[in-house]
Amino acid sequence: MAPHPPFKEVEASRPDFDDAFQHTVTKVPQPDWQPGGGLNNLPDSEQFKPEDAQWRVIDPKDFEKPQLYKLMISGITPRPIAFLSTKSPEGKCNLAPFSYFNMISHNPPTIMVSIQSNPKNPSGLKDSAYNIRETKEFCVSIISEPFLEAANVTSIDLPPEMQEWDLSGLTKRKSESVDVPHVAEAAFSMECTLQHWYELRNDAGELSNTVVLGRIRRFQTKEFIFDPEDKMKVLAEKLRPVSRLGGITYARSTQYSELPRPAWADVKDLPEYKAAIEKGTKEIE
Repeated sequence: MAPHPPFKEVEASRPDFDDAFQHTVTKVPQPDWQPGGGLNNLPDSEQFKPEDAQWRVIDPKDFEKPQLYKLMISGITPRPIAFLSTKSPEGKCNLAPFSYFNMISHNPPTIMVSIQSNPKNPSGLKDSAYNIRETKEFCVSIISEPFLEAANVTSIDLPPEMQEWDLSGLTKRKSESVDVPHVAEAAFSMECTLQHWYELRNDAGELSNTVVLGRIRRFQTKEFIFDPEDKMKVLAEKLRPVSRLGGITYARSTQYSELPRPAWADVKDLPEYKAAIEKGTKEIE
């Protein structure tokens, strides 16, 4: 396999980041789509048809871990990123991004972060996981475009005696409910206490990931990200969140479409819904 060219050479050939950011709200691809319609009428929809598709079946046991990693992080996208801040029992602050992350409940308000193991540490854990286990506290901030580079540099494998905060140039802000700072530049942060700790082990019985559930005790937010008409609705075009795709690729959100959720009580008597249910679902081998 040919080696990749130096990243800075590749980057130099690309257009500048479009800082004249303007979000757009468009119609959905097919506004006249009807229940039972399946694929919409986008030109690329032809490639997604099940008929005559060339399927590739991938059995995880037939591949090495790096290959499965590449497959999953490029196929399961976009992923939100937890900008995770923790503090060791000795008071040292740690900061790192994790894209195995999401919310799992609003009642109670709970988020999930999965942290890969680190066999080089005596505990077998990355510093972030170790700190959470010992202190039962952490903060998660949402990464926005204005500090993308600063967030990315904190993924570096620093020696234990050094701190990622110093490289980032970002600011620690005192939290209200936990003894862990959150990122002051972030417009949306969550102060969390450890609710559940689950060790995920591979087929060899080795620790591979630690799944952490955090109960949100406080939200620390900036006023400018909220909808003036709805004080509990964060506007994506103001927050400008960054997500992860495959490899070293980040993504921004610039175009949105809206679709209301159907309510069965409102649609059960409509002929198009009745026809779709009567027709049933296609099946293929």
